[in-house]
Amino acid sequence: MKKFFMFLAVVGLIAISAQYVSAQTPDSAATTTSVAAASTAVPASDQTVQKEVPIHQQLKTKFIEGGPGFMAALLLCLIFGLAIAIERIIYLSLASTNTEKLLKQIEDALANGGVEAAKEICRNTKGPVASIFYQGLDRSDEGVEMVEKAISSYGSIQMSQLESGLSWINLFISIAPMLGFLGTVVGLVMAFDDIQKAGDISPNIVAGGMKVALITTIGGLIIAIILQLFYSYIVSKIDSIVLSMEDSSISLIDMLVKSKK
Repeated sequence: MKKFFMFLAVVGLIAISAQYVSAQTPDSAATTTSVAAASTAVPASDQTVQKEVPIHQQLKTKFIEGGPGFMAALLLCLIFGLAIAIERIIYLSLASTNTEKLLKQIEDALANGGVEAAKEICRNTKGPVASIFYQGLDRSDEGVEMVEKAISSYGSIQMSQLESGLSWINLFISIAPMLGFLGTVVGLVMAFDDIQKAGDISPNIVAGGMKVALITTIGGLIIAIILQLFYSYIVSKIDSIVLSMEDSSISLIDMLVKSKK
């Protein structure tokens, strides 16, 4: 349930940011009118200096030119993909544990208070490493082999929780370029329809249709690249946590063996 609310919070934040940017965007018609009025008032020699268009206005123009249907689908892929990626990054950051410090505390607890004291430390520590340690310590009275099995079994569960949501990010990475290419093909078909209606292969007709068709491809590739960067970072973060879990689990088993002796 916490993951669901965190996901909704991230989606809401992105949606509010997008709404704020669109609210700050000036009306295109008013901008066009003001520019036209300014051009009539300025002498011909000064018309070469053009006012720089803000980046969000350019993005809005390209979004409209690319077609609302396909561009809206691409925007949804970006929003949901980023929401899941940010939620995973926050979860993995909270799941990270200082294993050296935790192992030192458990070693001192085993030496002074026994297994129950070590289990209490694991209960008060957040993260998958502490949860795995608790499962191993809980089976310590059944022998080292049962401790290893408990750590291995519960470690697989924790690893699956760490990798939760990656399949969705990978799905959006694959879908975004496909939607872009689909929009390009549809745009090319529409451009050829315009050529057929006009009865002439005019450069303006061909260039205009090609430009609009390729905007969706560019948007899909950009979204896939952004999500791929987040995906690679999340995978590297998971690998780091898993490696820490494996190394610390071996150290815990060695501690239990020494304590038994």
